[in-house]
Amino acid sequence: MNILDDLKLQYKLGGIAMRVIYWNVACFLISLVFYNFSIGQFEFPNWLALSSDPQVFMFKPWTFLTYAFFHDGFWHLLFNMMVLNFSSTLFLTYFTQKQYLGLYILSAVFAGVVFALSYYFLNYSASIVGASAAIMAILVATTTYQPLMNIRLLLIGNVKLWHITAVILILDLMQFRLGNMGGHISHLAGAVFGFIFIKLLQNGTDLSIVISRILDFFTNLFRKSESTPFKKVHKNYNKPTQKPMSKIVTKDKTQQQIDEILDKISQSGYDCLTKEEKEFLFKAGK
Repeated sequence: MNILDDLKLQYKLGGIAMRVIYWNVACFLISLVFYNFSIGQFEFPNWLALSSDPQVFMFKPWTFLTYAFFHDGFWHLLFNMMVLNFSSTLFLTYFTQKQYLGLYILSAVFAGVVFALSYYFLNYSASIVGASAAIMAILVATTTYQPLMNIRLLLIGNVKLWHITAVILILDLMQFRLGNMGGHISHLAGAVFGFIFIKLLQNGTDLSIVISRILDFFTNLFRKSESTPFKKVHKNYNKPTQKPMSKIVTKDKTQQQIDEILDKISQSGYDCLTKEEKEFLFKAGK
């Protein structure tokens, strides 16, 4: 398999965290068309970036989410994706993929609203892009739930998770008045939302259900239209056969082999797979 096939396989099997990273990278590649070489920076249109101007965001409400998938430079993207990968791995140790996606989306929207309102009342005007607010929400949410988790850092050794989170938050506060104040406001808003998300979850309120139900609604909407002809075909069979049972058995054997390979990946990493195992996963994912 070539590199493209490996990327496709990792996208299919990597879970929601890997997909979110892929979406961010894809949006960055698309955004290269907005790069202004004459001034050496990105110029995002107001239908993608989140503007603090009410006359803009009131008529483009989707920007409260789209801004969280775009970045204004390669280093901005790289640093955010590194922290996102780190935070995602920790978060998904304790919570589900639906909760992860729900937290990412809701925290981005919440941080966007806080940014827009703050700048409006401060009488400032600016636009922001970046996944930092959602990333901070994921990191703080995990820290709130498991602050004493041991993290081993290169050249430093073992530290507590809350130490890492505290350093990042302090750096945000120290740079608050130095520049990109709108970005730092959104970062801190994302952190607050991550804390609230976990506290509500511990009290029995899962905010991510809102996003899950919206996504399930649209997913089922398309599934119904596709499943209708298959139901009619099923009714045309006059007598039951053993074919459905044989399909289930075949599927179980295939799934068992997939599970064994996934266990191997979780223990030793994706690179430990043989060429045949990679090809099998790629064909199974189609």
